[in-house]
Amino acid sequence: MTARPGSSGPLGIVGLMCLAETLSMTGFATYPAFLALLRDAWGLTNSEAGFIGGAYFAGYMAAVPVLSSLTDRFDARRIHILSCLLAAASNIGFSLAAGGMVTAALFQALAGAGLGGTYMPGLKALTDRVGGPRQSRYIAFYTATFGIGTSLSLLLAGWLGGAVGWRWVFTLLAMGPLAAALIVFFALRPHPPPPRATETRSLLRFDGALRERGVRRFIRGYAVHCWELFGLRSWMVAFILFAYGLQSSAPAPISATAAAALINLFGIPVSILGNEAAGRIGRQRYIAWVMGASGLLAWLAGFSAGWEWWVVLLLVGLYFVAVMSDSAALTAGLVAATPLERRGSAMALYSFSGFGAGFVAPLVFGVVLDLAGGKEAPLAWTLAFGSLGLGCLATSLVSWLEGSSRRR
Repeated sequence: MTARPGSSGPLGIVGLMCLAETLSMTGFATYPAFLALLRDAWGLTNSEAGFIGGAYFAGYMAAVPVLSSLTDRFDARRIHILSCLLAAASNIGFSLAAGGMVTAALFQALAGAGLGGTYMPGLKALTDRVGGPRQSRYIAFYTATFGIGTSLSLLLAGWLGGAVGWRWVFTLLAMGPLAAALIVFFALRPHPPPPRATETRSLLRFDGALRERGVRRFIRGYAVHCWELFGLRSWMVAFILFAYGLQSSAPAPISATAAAALINLFGIPVSILGNEAAGRIGRQRYIAWVMGASGLLAWLAGFSAGWEWWVVLLLVGLYFVAVMSDSAALTAGLVAATPLERRGSAMALYSFSGFGAGFVAPLVFGVVLDLAGGKEAPLAWTLAFGSLGLGCLATSLVSWLEGSSRRR
């Protein structure tokens, strides 16, 4: 298999992998875009609706230890292509068969497993082929692409949802992962794994990666980051719809899905610039300050529901910017802290912890919303948003106390 002209250079590979990652995610935000509609149509509680959203990350969490670890023994390109096909099939299955909590959660879990074989294995495919002093910057570009994929998914779901039913939307957005599989198949040359990795017989061996102190630190940080990020992404459209319903003035000129997509786009430059700032300020200090800010903004964003629509969108946008400011800094830090032959297993643990938190966060959000008064209570939304920021506040406080102890 030969690469297309230009794909053998670093920028060509980075550009193609970013494009493939964007297209592989066209179904990522389809369920969150229709969460409020399907919750009411199927007669679900907020907890049940949150469980479906969390099932996506449960599928990711179950698949990623195996699929990412396999990239230490097999070419990540092959894992990526097969996982794109799984993502497309699960989207089509949701459109044809989903009719309640159980079936919807099943197909969301399969879709999450597809992402488990594309996101980190895609990064592994990139870092296998692109190294050198600019690798950290290329990783930041790739991880920022996650935000592009999320925004594109929200925009397409909103636009298509205005023209066709939600089942057709799920079917049409399955075309993105299929296109991503074709790009990776034709654009990347095969790449053998390191010789030491192929000699390892045990598949799920993470003790080597966990012996690295820096790896453990970044894994914990990513779990807290994903708790906020995926909890917010799962409920953002529903919250904006709730806030719009409280408006006493003129209606907002932008739909809830378009507003959420625009907010997600802000995460792209912020993630890239955050990695650059972390390299200059100090990665640990930068991450601690960012997490403290995002933890406080979670409460403020949730409290804003009754204010003017533009204030609500501004505060939710600021909160999302804070959440995304340490995304690439965490991932680039992990890659730099991990030996090459253990990178696949380290990425597996990293993703497992992060998306495991992403599985629980939407469910906890929904439970808090139900227990605190339901979807029509502004206080319930404030407390639900506050549940997203607690982990970051605690992590920031612990980092500050450790820093103070070291200085003494």
